[in-house]
Amino acid sequence: MTAEYTWPRPPADGYTVDDLFTLPDLPPHTELIDGSLVFVSPQRNFHADMIDLLVAGLRESVPPHLRVRREMTVILDRRNGPEPDVSVVLAASVTGPRQTSYLAKDVVLAVEVVSPDSEARDRSTKPIKYAAAGIPNFWRVEMAGAEDRPVVHVYLLDQQTSSYVHAGMFRTEVKADEPFDISIDLSRLDEM
Repeated sequence: MTAEYTWPRPPADGYTVDDLFTLPDLPPHTELIDGSLVFVSPQRNFHADMIDLLVAGLRESVPPHLRVRREMTVILDRRNGPEPDVSVVLAASVTGPRQTSYLAKDVVLAVEVVSPDSEARDRSTKPIKYAAAGIPNFWRVEMAGAEDRPVVHVYLLDQQTSSYVHAGMFRTEVKADEPFDISIDLSRLDEM
């Protein structure tokens, strides 16, 4: 007989990022959104392969003052600690191998690869929160069409409105000059 799992009881005002890092036995990749713990479903190949492709592509041209990270918590505020699939952070914010999170002020690009269980969060909730926290660049990656090909939507932060403005949509190659010169051949996904 297996022991029954006891789910943590949320505090009256919801969880904080401190709770996110101290609650025992949380599943991997647990996120904190508006004081609520969010558990993610198992990944599809598209999701895992896109993350690998983007990390490799970004690392090919990332300047020395920046670093590329995958699936690390970004602390937006006391009640929000999402985990972008890919982030580009300031190199000065990297403190060592035991680091588990970055502050929003140190993130220059957050990337979300949309999964069926995360559509609303990745399309609406997270971009609004990333923009409000001042993250200057956001990418949303979707699987589209009959052949399940990637589509990368690139957004830039409008400082006046603290919201993202759509700056491009890419199906074969991501070409961007923010936060640095980037060129990622999306057809390489077939090689993953």
